[in-house]
Amino acid sequence: MKISTKGRYGLTIMIELGKRFGEGPTSLKTIAQMHDLSEHYLEQLIAPLRNAGLVKSIRGAYGGYILADNPSKITAGDIIRVLEGPISPVEGIEDEEPVKRSLWIKIRDAVKDVLDNTTIQDLVNYKDEGETDSYMFYI
Repeated sequence: MKISTKGRYGLTIMIELGKRFGEGPTSLKTIAQMHDLSEHYLEQLIAPLRNAGLVKSIRGAYGGYILADNPSKITAGDIIRVLEGPISPVEGIEDEEPVKRSLWIKIRDAVKDVLDNTTIQDLVNYKDEGETDSYMFYI
């Protein structure tokens, strides 16, 4: 399964909205500038997220978008399904011979498990395990 830029940028939008949850609306222009992305492309992605009830739009001079629910209740799977469609490693699993069908189902279920058990809050709180607090020593 390959996740396209739709899914990747959709997650970017949702993580940024998650970081600002409870602080008011955030414009797509702000998100686009922060990540050096096309604002026009983000506008195309936000519509299905809004239609799915994952984000709400706020009109006005200080408008933008907010998460429709707490970031701990929205999963990566919710976002990927809206933007990418069903989660499946191959098309036509039911037409495969049993041994391969079993493999594809295991892969699909593993991917679903990760996506459905990773919330926006988890992504907001993520710290790179390779990151360490570095100290500067002067001699």
